[in-house]
Amino acid sequence: MSALAKAWLCRSGRKLFFFFNSTEICSLSAMPPVRSAPGRRAPEFRRSSRRRLPEWIWWLVGIFLVLGLMLFVLHHNQREHFRPPVIDKGSEFEETHHERVNFTEELLSSTSFARQLTDQMTLAKAYVVLAKEHGNLQLAWELSSQIRNCQRLLSEEAVSGKAITKEEAHPIITRLARLIYKAQDSHYDISTTIVTLKSLVNALEERAKAAVVQTAEFGQLAAESVPKNLHCLTVKLTEEWLQNPKHRGRSEEHRNSTRLVDNNLYHFAIFSDNVLATSVIVNSTVSNANHPQQLVFHVVTDRVHFGAMSTWFLINDFKGCTVEVRCIDEFAWLNAAASPLVRQLSEMETQGFYYGDSKNLEREIKFHNPKFVSLLNHLRFYIPQILPNLEKVVFLDDDVVVQKDLTQLFSIELHGNVIGAVETCLESFHRYHKYLNFSHPIISSKIDPHTCGWAFGMNIFDLIAWRKANATALYHYWQEQNADLLLWRTGTLPAGLLTFYGLMEPLDRRWHVLGLGYDVDIDDRLIESAAVVHYNGNMKPWLKLAIRRYKYIWERYVNFTHPYVRECLLH
Repeated sequence: MSALAKAWLCRSGRKLFFFFNSTEICSLSAMPPVRSAPGRRAPEFRRSSRRRLPEWIWWLVGIFLVLGLMLFVLHHNQREHFRPPVIDKGSEFEETHHERVNFTEELLSSTSFARQLTDQMTLAKAYVVLAKEHGNLQLAWELSSQIRNCQRLLSEEAVSGKAITKEEAHPIITRLARLIYKAQDSHYDISTTIVTLKSLVNALEERAKAAVVQTAEFGQLAAESVPKNLHCLTVKLTEEWLQNPKHRGRSEEHRNSTRLVDNNLYHFAIFSDNVLATSVIVNSTVSNANHPQQLVFHVVTDRVHFGAMSTWFLINDFKGCTVEVRCIDEFAWLNAAASPLVRQLSEMETQGFYYGDSKNLEREIKFHNPKFVSLLNHLRFYIPQILPNLEKVVFLDDDVVVQKDLTQLFSIELHGNVIGAVETCLESFHRYHKYLNFSHPIISSKIDPHTCGWAFGMNIFDLIAWRKANATALYHYWQEQNADLLLWRTGTLPAGLLTFYGLMEPLDRRWHVLGLGYDVDIDDRLIESAAVVHYNGNMKPWLKLAIRRYKYIWERYVNFTHPYVRECLLH
């Protein structure tokens, strides 16, 4: 090639080497720049030249490679160091076998030693009782010792999870079998065991039944008894009644008051021999009334408590209300000829049932309480005769406390019914079939057993509707039908359910909340919203056995500042 061709090729700008001979090399970098020949590409359209990587990048790649190699070696050494030990097949089989042991399955299995031990231990326990009953204390001690050994072995199995082996169970089973054979040889056979155990069970049941009856008797006696503090107050008031003739004169004057027959006022009827309880009713009613001067209370008591009751309401003022106290002996029309109840009380059999020493435990103890059949308790069925000039009356039991204004009761429409009451059939327990004997044809033919029951204790009576329905005559009819106590046992509620059947107007539940004399779980919100709370039950608020949670409601209407109350230590 000529020199001109060499020069042209070296100036072409390409990184090429032309070897024309072994020593002749032309490099683009050694040549001076030459102008582009016509027809060649412009510089901006030419392919960019390849560049070498910087030296520091090669150093960085090398460092990373070294670090990766070090981490690989370190990880390999750790796996070798923490490699788990090799478990031989025998130990693995034992561990698997240990996990499969189930104590419950062992007890249920008929071939396991645990089942045999359990069966023998149960039989040995029965023979321990028999041996003690027959005075063989040595045999009882030996059986008890082996029973403890058996229990210890079973406990170890339950804790460890290992099955009981033959070597462990055989000694105990053998000793228990010998002792059981010894017990059987002493005529403690299976039939003797069954008879003896059955007699023990029967004896325990009789003792439990006697304890329940005894508890009921003691509770009823506590409920019927008059606390000495109440008796002290009655004695003090009776003494003042007898020593102060002015009280008797003032009592006669009150009898002639026109307020007693004024139907524009609000009249309440209370029949009780408890002075303090009656005082709480009057005090709570007037304290919550908007116009206490418009309230009139008609109190009827017996001959024994008449002087004390009259004196208490004469020497105390209850915000200007009127209180009339009368004695039940004043009602000459209440005699054996007119009232079946009076006639029944005069019979010896009835007196023996309520006032005698009854041995019939089939009847509930509470139904032997004379209060259930007292004339004072049944006066509620003679309100039109006691108050002949009145049209509406609210009846209050002596174990209630009033918390709201009761004058609104008189404006409630009864829709021609005689009595307004709060129903108690939120549960099936309080329906008619609970109180009455529906196996008797007289009851089953006239009364629906699923009729909702209701409560005495706070009731509004329309005396005009009462006289129109002749409800007192209905009461007499049912009392005569129940002369042999086959329709209901006793009490006023069953008689009231029959007398006012179809003549009752339901009231809102908040008017009358019951259960404070026996139920400890009444909702506080229900008690606060109640117009009247009723301590029905044996736990009366004036007794020591009262439910402490509810007692404060009653006590806040007791005048503890009165000298007679302080003297009798009622607080």
